[in-house]
Amino acid sequence: MTSELGEPGRAAEGPSTAALGEREQAVLAMERRSWPGPGAKERAVREQLGLSATRYYQLLNALLDDPRALAHDPVTVNRLRRVRAERQQRR
Repeated sequence: MTSELGEPGRAAEGPSTAALGEREQAVLAMERRSWPGPGAKERAVREQLGLSATRYYQLLNALLDDPRALAHDPVTVNRLRRVRAERQQRR
C-alpha cells in the first residue's frame, strides 16, 4: 500500500501521525533554496530527485495540504501556501 506521495507503508498510518518520507523532505528542502536563474530549479529537480517538473509540482502541491509537512517545516509551507493563495485569487 502506498500513500498519495508514493511512500510505501505510509497509508496504513494516519496522515498526521507519520513522519514525512525522504522524498517529501527533499521536496521541501528544494523549496527552501534560492535559485540563480530560470531552469536551474527544474534541472536540479530532475538530477537530484529524478522527477519531472510537472510531477514535482504535483507532489509539492499535495504537501502544502499535508499537516505533516506543516509540522516539519512551517515557515516554508506557510510561505508557499500564501503564494498559492495569491495565484488563485488572481485567476
